[in-house]
Amino acid sequence: MYSEKNFEHKMSRAVEQLADPKSYSMVCHEHRMGEPLPSIEQLGKIVGLIREILFPGYFGNTSLRANTIKHYVGVNIDELFELLSEQILAGLCFTCANPEEVDMQERSKFAQGLASDFIASLPEIRRLLITDVEAAYLGDPAANNRSEVIYCYPAIRAISNHRVGHQLLNLGVPLIPRIISEMGHSETGIDIHPGAQIGESFTIDHGTGVVIGSTTIIGKNVKLYQGVTLGAKSFPLDESGNPIKGIPRHPIVEDNVIIYAQATILGRIRIGANSVIGGNVWVTNSLPPNSKLVQFKAKESDYSDGAGI
Repeated sequence: MYSEKNFEHKMSRAVEQLADPKSYSMVCHEHRMGEPLPSIEQLGKIVGLIREILFPGYFGNTSLRANTIKHYVGVNIDELFELLSEQILAGLCFTCANPEEVDMQERSKFAQGLASDFIASLPEIRRLLITDVEAAYLGDPAANNRSEVIYCYPAIRAISNHRVGHQLLNLGVPLIPRIISEMGHSETGIDIHPGAQIGESFTIDHGTGVVIGSTTIIGKNVKLYQGVTLGAKSFPLDESGNPIKGIPRHPIVEDNVIIYAQATILGRIRIGANSVIGGNVWVTNSLPPNSKLVQFKAKESDYSDGAGI
């Protein structure tokens, strides 16, 4: 039988075990009083604000008119600067090796500088996203207009998160870019590491299950379908048996390549320009430009008398 004493004993025992440093040493982050922590909620607001700024009139609740757009964008930029500065500071604090030696006022100014550098890059991010929207619209007969692409296509949401995260990563912001990319992953089922380099006019049809690794390089006008993996073939280990970080291990996909559904491309190989990769193929060797790689097509005679089944 359960009793109040039984409940208290179990909970007390759980507290003792959970408070034992041996149990949490690998999963505990200690920070100094006054240091901000990264916030998924605040980063969600940041992503929403950036979408409002990049795609005026599509996201957010403000009615947009030509004579108010400058004010509308200015207000959002001010809010973005404040929120992003705080989250960048949180990322810097979270990853600091020697927090006791840090001047928080100086670090806060540094975070504000990174936030302003990011905001200065928003026009270029919008230019890239416009080419992505156009690629999705022109590449999909089911798309009735560009508004449908912006509102409805998961690829645009995932790619916009990626282009934001990638730019923050290029500026040297720790942790925050990965969180933003994983937010896009959770929202769309498309997993793009912020380290991946992706050229303009990029699109992903349908999108579910696409994986793009951190050292992937993608050229211009590349199209992927659902389930495509641009991944690593193996992980070289150091003397202690741990994976060596930071080495190029994902594919290079040149301009004007199409990769169909469920294709898996692994390792630091190069897919030459203007190539077509068919669905459900496994690629671990480089391909020259203008290649066409598809599954073997069996003849009817291969299946006579049960052969090939």
